[in-house]
Amino acid sequence: MSLADSDRELVVSELDREPTRAEAALFENLWSEHCAYRSSRPLLSAFDSEGENVVIGPGDDAAVVALPDSDGDEAGETYITMGIESHNHPSYVDPFDGAATGVGGIVRDTLSMGAYPIALADSLYFGEFDADHSKYLFEGVVEGISHYGNCIGVPTVAGSVDFHPKYEGNPLVNVACVGLTNEERLVTAEAQEPGNKLVLVGNATGRDGLGGASFASEDLAEDAETEDRPAVQVGDPYAEKLLIEANEALVDENLIESARDLGAAGLGGASSEMVAKADLGARIDLERVHQREPNMNAMEILLAESQERMCYEVEPDNVERVREIAEKFDLGCSVIGEVTDGNYVCTFEGETVVDVDAYFLGEGAPMNDLPTEELKQPETDLPDADLADAFDAVVASPNTASKRWVYRQYDHEVGVRTSVGPGDDAAIIAVREAEQGLAISSGAAPNWTNVAPYEGARAVALENATNIAAKGATPLAAVDCLNGGNPEKDDVYGGFTGIVDGLAEMCETLSTPVVGGNVSLYNDSVAGPIPPTPTLAMVGAKDGYDAPPLSVEDDGDLVLVGDLGLEGDARLGGSEYLAQFDGSDRFPELPDEPTAVVETLAAVADDDTTLAVHDVSHGGLAVSLAEMVTDDAGLEVSLPGDDPAGELFHEQPGRALIQTESVEAVREAFDGVAPVVELGSATDDGRLTIDVGDRTIETDASEISERRATIERELE
Repeated sequence: MSLADSDRELVVSELDREPTRAEAALFENLWSEHCAYRSSRPLLSAFDSEGENVVIGPGDDAAVVALPDSDGDEAGETYITMGIESHNHPSYVDPFDGAATGVGGIVRDTLSMGAYPIALADSLYFGEFDADHSKYLFEGVVEGISHYGNCIGVPTVAGSVDFHPKYEGNPLVNVACVGLTNEERLVTAEAQEPGNKLVLVGNATGRDGLGGASFASEDLAEDAETEDRPAVQVGDPYAEKLLIEANEALVDENLIESARDLGAAGLGGASSEMVAKADLGARIDLERVHQREPNMNAMEILLAESQERMCYEVEPDNVERVREIAEKFDLGCSVIGEVTDGNYVCTFEGETVVDVDAYFLGEGAPMNDLPTEELKQPETDLPDADLADAFDAVVASPNTASKRWVYRQYDHEVGVRTSVGPGDDAAIIAVREAEQGLAISSGAAPNWTNVAPYEGARAVALENATNIAAKGATPLAAVDCLNGGNPEKDDVYGGFTGIVDGLAEMCETLSTPVVGGNVSLYNDSVAGPIPPTPTLAMVGAKDGYDAPPLSVEDDGDLVLVGDLGLEGDARLGGSEYLAQFDGSDRFPELPDEPTAVVETLAAVADDDTTLAVHDVSHGGLAVSLAEMVTDDAGLEVSLPGDDPAGELFHEQPGRALIQTESVEAVREAFDGVAPVVELGSATDDGRLTIDVGDRTIETDASEISERRATIERELE
């Protein structure tokens, strides 16, 4: 990729000369779609990013949100940070290193805010599971995430895995990180004062990851796995662990004025963006950068995306102490320049190779005004599948089957904060500093947004909120990773516009500010564009750290909160049932009062008479019922059977199954909010019996477990 002619003309006009080779490369990367959001920024104003708990919103390395105080009425003194990023193209070229360095990058975004990372969530998307190449990518990505996360000691507690044929040529790896800090420890990425020194701490700079930002802004070519390998970074989690602890020490001693991790566009990106935010400049001597490879030129030093590096702004009197701490943790340390009130200037071997206005470099890229094509929902064409066969197929689908093979490879207990781990509707992390439980849910639903981008994205937001409410927490804030194909295609950009608007609308309805995020476009390959994929990582807060389980006990009544079949007219669009049996339909309508549903569900989940709660979404009621049964506790359920497939398999979000000692208490709580349908009761034999009109599906926990072991069975 090279600087487009129109961009070059703009640069020449601003500089009043031709750019140097290093300048042209900087503009190429920092004006790429990956860095400048040229096609997406015009749409992002749709998001509401403000709220009483929001301390720092979009635009920094990570967002900062205040947890509620002990009364839950107003913002407290304990802050969390939230960030999310994609590492999609690198994970196709090199699944292990691509995914691993995605984890490393989002953790360093957390460090740059003065926070300590306490939890990770990963949302992963691959081609059809039965394809050998999809399995290769899947195994490599999971290994990369587990290796890096386990080595640095940050628990991976939440996430999702989806398989869809449109990801065959371009998988998605979206990783979110939550950190912990407070007002006294808070650092930002905005430079503070001319005369302060710029100090590079961490691994030495090599030639890996060159042009990573521009690589991420192109469609994947057929030969990407070999030709684009140099653009993929190589991670070192042990160095990252040292960097985490060194950063903590630097923040403890108040030695950092501002910070930025070295990610996209390497040193050039981090240092120029830091000073551009304050409308300042910098003078950097590239020869001072500690390097691990000989004979590196100026452009390589500027743009290499070598991992485990941080750029700090440090007052001159504190530089020596920063160096001492870096040496204590066996990290490299270079004083590479200083903040100025002039241009962004880089020198190399006595020659000025970059001399530009930092704000123009960071913010001067022109935005794209692209045409869109609104996508229409499909007509109804329902399959005539045997109900028992459909139950087996949907429960055993890789999309709805157990993801235990994935999360058992992650250390989700490290840090001794995990109260509810992966495999549940949402994870819960104990934030003892605020006496709060932090619920975390992350994911999207490509079947939904492929059928109906706008409606599906609204449903993704409601689904994540319902996951959090099922654990007794109320949504607090969210970050998004908006993944799309080539925006220059009208239909692709139309789908992307739909997911932005849908996600923004539902998050605003739920009073859940979207405080940060990431955009990844050009996820397009010879196999075609990906489905529009709006990954949402949402957090919620609750008093204490306990939550109702997902699994039922052996005694108690089971009710469904929400529509059983939309009054006998269930829409199956976007369902796993239709994916399995090649049908089509419109996407389900959502509840009229989603906020009331979420708030009431959270309150009921924490009630003493509630025994278990599980949201109903992917795979519909059939999968949710199957997931609640254990060897020691079963369920006997009765459905009307007016629309058997609709009742069992439609995936309207905002619904939940509640096992309770008091059906009347649940009815009273949801009066005027949502329907409450009595489905049946628990048993002590571990069997699941579902009467659907005059038909019966019978199975037990052991058979369900065998069906749901699809991924483990295929990969072991």
